[in-house]
Amino acid sequence: MPSEQPAWVLSRRQAIGTRVRVAREHANLTQLRLGEIVGVDHRTIHRIEYGTSDPRLGLLIRIARALDVPLSDLVR
Repeated sequence: MPSEQPAWVLSRRQAIGTRVRVAREHANLTQLRLGEIVGVDHRTIHRIEYGTSDPRLGLLIRIARALDVPLSDLVR
């Protein structure tokens, strides 16, 4: 798999990250606390929010549950 992603993939990851951040802030959680809840380091949450990582579906499901939002709201 090439390390370079098409621009549209990066754009979608950034949009998902923005929705994660907005939902996290709405839930009054820090990146640190959200990471603790879902079992990852806060730097992982940061990378997701800024679109620099490619999170697995299982992690996105745990994040959605922790934020009490449907997964579809994060990845639409």
